[in-house]
Amino acid sequence: MQDILTLLGITDTNKGTSTGAQWLASTGQTITSNSPVNGQHIANVVVTDAEGYEAVMQKAGEAFQEWRLWPSPKRGEVVRQVAEALRKYKEPLGKLVSYEMGKSLQEGYGEVQEMIDICDFAVGLSRQLHGLTMHSERPGHRMYEQWHPLGVVGIISAFNFPVAVWSWNAALAWVCGDVCVWKPSEKTPLCAIACQHIVAEVFAKNNVPEGVCNVVIGERDLGERIANDTRIPLVSATGSTRMGKAVGAAVGARLGRSLLELGGNNAIIISKDADLDMALIGCVFGAVGTAGQRCTTTRRLIIHEDVYDSFKNKLVAAYKQLRIGDPLDQNNHVGPLIDKGAVDQYLQSIEKCKKEGGQFVVEGGVLEGSGYESGCYVKPCIAEAQPNYEIVQHETFAPILYLMKYKTFEEAVAIQNGVPQGLSSSIMTLNLREAEQFLSSAGSDCGIANVNIGTSGAEIGGAFGGEKETGGGRESGSDAWRIYMRRQTNTINYTTSLPLAQGIKFDL
Repeated sequence: MQDILTLLGITDTNKGTSTGAQWLASTGQTITSNSPVNGQHIANVVVTDAEGYEAVMQKAGEAFQEWRLWPSPKRGEVVRQVAEALRKYKEPLGKLVSYEMGKSLQEGYGEVQEMIDICDFAVGLSRQLHGLTMHSERPGHRMYEQWHPLGVVGIISAFNFPVAVWSWNAALAWVCGDVCVWKPSEKTPLCAIACQHIVAEVFAKNNVPEGVCNVVIGERDLGERIANDTRIPLVSATGSTRMGKAVGAAVGARLGRSLLELGGNNAIIISKDADLDMALIGCVFGAVGTAGQRCTTTRRLIIHEDVYDSFKNKLVAAYKQLRIGDPLDQNNHVGPLIDKGAVDQYLQSIEKCKKEGGQFVVEGGVLEGSGYESGCYVKPCIAEAQPNYEIVQHETFAPILYLMKYKTFEEAVAIQNGVPQGLSSSIMTLNLREAEQFLSSAGSDCGIANVNIGTSGAEIGGAFGGEKETGGGRESGSDAWRIYMRRQTNTINYTTSLPLAQGIKFDL
């Protein structure tokens, strides 16, 4: 791993606060990055102190004054080169993501590919930041709207996607003319430092102002500082619902904007008309991918009573085939949880489910012995549960899957929607009427609704996000770019008189 760290510009003496290629001094407090793969120490990262934070904000503000004046296609060309650099570093960066976070190597590579894809999307977007032209009610007047850069965008990202979600925000913000201040998860700081090195190299070649891309390192107090900073008009935060409520309240109190992508409690409905073999693939990957640590992880299966037993048996057989171990070994399906705190939450959730009456058809537990020395490897498990169990109503960031029966389509949709979260949802069915009803306004209440695919694996072309306690934010594709800009309506009078709107007369 050391050769990969060196290739990505990471050493144990890295400063954790950066304005582009400039790494700032600090008081010396550090965060230790340990790999959940084997428990080994990777590197220390210096925490951003108050002085360092102010230096970053000063530099970001100055950079915005210049960056906003660059033509958007020129900004897009810089982002195109960032994509090329990511292609160059895809293998080492993907391995670092896998090693520091614990997700499978395939998923690590996939996360870097998401970064490349959003950069490609942003390049095209840089020539398509369209406004509208409206007809004025006054003769000799032209009315239109245009979009301007917003300013400094604060990005607070989570450990489970340590690089991709930042890039969803940063690539769009950059082509829109904004600058970014990124606070990565304190559990995966090295991935952020690696990205900063890659981007800084590209920016320097293009004479991009220092301060367009910034990194600050810290824990909850640093996130609170960003949320309360009136110099940051938009805060994009990914994480738990608890965290999102705090960020939303702080940003809202100063009348700023927040883009919140929070918890998910995602379900797949298995119809009696489903292709059960195809459904099995989506359900198993959705439940155990990233060891259940995706916001789009499948946590509930709502299965029609006619196929309940047969599909349950398929699931149990499939879980017996899962290979759990070192995520850098591509023969393994499931890696570790992020840390021992996550393991404790997993165990507590299992006990809570049992106390509420849940019956486990695939038992959970912590794995021990050779290859599991970090203490972070757990068994994906399956429990038969009721929709109203308190534990089922909450998101547990671990591979615990709850099974429940339904009789009617309306009952299945009610169960699907009957949780506080509203991120991703799916139905497995070959029944066209069911599929269309699921996607109608009387169907899924989630921001993402799929037919015959699982709940995870969103593409960057569509806006990503959810409703209810998921926060209502939208990142990545479609028209998500609008939140990174401010709208301005313009009216031009090219006559020799000044008629007033609504026919008002004001004669002097």
